[in-house]
Amino acid sequence: MNLSQEPVFQWLSQYAFQPEIVYVGIVVMMLLSAFGLPLPEEVTLVSTGILAFMGTHPEHFPPPYPGAEGVNVHVAATIAFFAVFGADTLVYGIGRRWGRRLLYHPRLKRFFPETMLQRVEDWTAKYGAYACGIFRFTPGIRFPGHIACGMLRFPLWKFMTIDGLAAAISVPTQVYLLAYFGEPILMQLQKFKIIIFSLLVLLILFFVIRKFFFRARSSAVESQ
Repeated sequence: MNLSQEPVFQWLSQYAFQPEIVYVGIVVMMLLSAFGLPLPEEVTLVSTGILAFMGTHPEHFPPPYPGAEGVNVHVAATIAFFAVFGADTLVYGIGRRWGRRLLYHPRLKRFFPETMLQRVEDWTAKYGAYACGIFRFTPGIRFPGHIACGMLRFPLWKFMTIDGLAAAISVPTQVYLLAYFGEPILMQLQKFKIIIFSLLVLLILFFVIRKFFFRARSSAVESQ
């Protein structure tokens, strides 16, 4: 990722020492990303982490004037998490209320290709509410996936638990790693995300298999 060429970073970096604007920008961009607009969540998180790195290394990135406040990594990581989690929950709520109208509306259907919807349907059918954890790590189908979770009326508490756990693992971690190590950590960060995604899929498979195992055993006991 060539961060210097990313419009998100170019815009945010103008306000590296105006943290309030950066914090508001994080919330706005996370909301737009959650609704499927072409503002990759990952780019916003990486940009936030690098700006926090700049704020904590004034010897490399001198502030524009003495005493200028940079982006605080703890505040940025907290805001990023709640922005992501809140946006996901909002999309779930919209799906619960208007999901089918959105996904299958004649004028909106072009935004949701059949292949995308088929993948969402396959994953929700296979993993149930646990699929929302996979959607959290899958750019491109995150929005229709969370819409589908609401549309299928998965329990809100289960959605918030799974999605919140996935966001808590991935969102603050990226901000903190970049804030402390800068751009050199980017390649390792990609490997980290692949590992986390793989572990999440394995965990979901474990719970799904256990659920079917207990259901089959209960059916066998009842039939005796």
